[in-house]
Amino acid sequence: MHRTRYFMLVALIGSALLAGCATTAKDEAMRAELDEIRAIAEQASADAAAARQQAAAAQSSADAARASADQARAQSADTDARIDRMFKKAMYK
Repeated sequence: MHRTRYFMLVALIGSALLAGCATTAKDEAMRAELDEIRAIAEQASADAAAARQQAAAAQSSADAARASADQARAQSADTDARIDRMFKKAMYK
C-alpha cells in the first residue's frame, strides 16, 4: 500500500515538473513573440513620424508654390492691363 502511494506521489511530482517546464517554454516563446511585436510597433511608429515630417515638408513646398503661382498670376494680370492701356493709347493717336 505504501508502495502504491509512493509511486503515485512520484508520478504526480514528475507530471507537475514536466508541466512546469512546458509552461516555462511557452512563456518564453510568448515573451519572444511579444518582444518581436513590440519591435514591429516601434518601427511602425518611427515610420509614421518620418512620414508625418515628409508630409509637413511637402505641404510647405506646396504652399510656397501656390504663393509663387498667385504672384505670377497677379503680375500677368498687371502686364495684361498695361498692354491693353498701351494699345488703347496707340489707337487714340
